[in-house]
Amino acid sequence: MQRTMLKSKLHRVHVTHSELNYEGSCAIDETLLEAADIREYQQIDIYNITNGERFTTYAIRAQHNSGTISINGAAAHKANPGDLLIIASYAAYTELELEKFKPLLVYVDADNRIIDQRHQIPVQAA
Repeated sequence: MQRTMLKSKLHRVHVTHSELNYEGSCAIDETLLEAADIREYQQIDIYNITNGERFTTYAIRAQHNSGTISINGAAAHKANPGDLLIIASYAAYTELELEKFKPLLVYVDADNRIIDQRHQIPVQAA
């Protein structure tokens, strides 16, 4: 059996651009792509914290250390500059692979600069 698991996420990134008249995709700072192990043209899911929109697209590379998160093409209707997003990637794992499974969780500041990286979500107090 295989299970589809969260492979990585970029947590609370800020949209820097929304380009309707651009070939569809999401341009992501190369530094963030590398930190989250997301490859160019890989499918990603985007969850807009600001307005609740959820959509699937693919990642393209933006300039290294630019802080760029650009929502392009038709998806530009779903996010505006300043919106907060979670960008997630998923992968299928066998039960054996799950024994060593650890997601990559990348946290950023208001300028989309990495401030923390973890392998688990902290337990929240009741």
